[in-house]
Amino acid sequence: MTPSNDRFRELRQLLRSYEVTGYAFDDTEDRRGAALSAYLRQAALDPARAAEAAAEIDDLLKTGLFNDYIADDVDLLPHIHPPHGKTVESCLAVIGGHLRQFLAKPETPSQSPPQTAWEWKERFPELSHLLGAYFHQDFSLEYSSHREALDDYASDASESDLRQVAHEIDEFLALNESDKLLKNSAATLGLSILPPQGVRLRQWLADVREIVLHKPQG
Repeated sequence: MTPSNDRFRELRQLLRSYEVTGYAFDDTEDRRGAALSAYLRQAALDPARAAEAAAEIDDLLKTGLFNDYIADDVDLLPHIHPPHGKTVESCLAVIGGHLRQFLAKPETPSQSPPQTAWEWKERFPELSHLLGAYFHQDFSLEYSSHREALDDYASDASESDLRQVAHEIDEFLALNESDKLLKNSAATLGLSILPPQGVRLRQWLADVREIVLHKPQG
């Protein structure tokens, strides 16, 4: 049987959440750590993700972490650092146990703001793409105005992408009630420049939402 092109796709996403701990394993059998908690808050929005991750962990442990057959797939996974006396396999088994507990008793999606950079980007993937890829620190080398950058983004985006980013902006503004939190959260998503002169960040994002919503009709 030929392995899939991306055998551990969801597990890779889960392990990326451990960037918040420096990829150190911080879970116990009785307690979820910061990284796994962040992942499961996102999985509460789509429990199928947790089911996929659990199945991939089972597959990995059954096949063997050091099996040459899956070596290329394993190389793509972030490397978590087990605590003293533990192995990567035992850490993955603990994660799998928490995933099964989560699936047995689904949780209500959190209404609170994300707590890690990974979680912000997972929660707002299209807005993160817009801000990080078009309004980055080298913005002035590529664009003469914010509108030019936005038009460049919109010219490459599908109508579903534009609807998605508009929806994400709505939720993003609602979650970030204070201007200070909004500024920090936008920077986490990749915004590296100030809004247009004389325009507050909250108003600029609202303006962006209106522009992209009307782009398909325009």
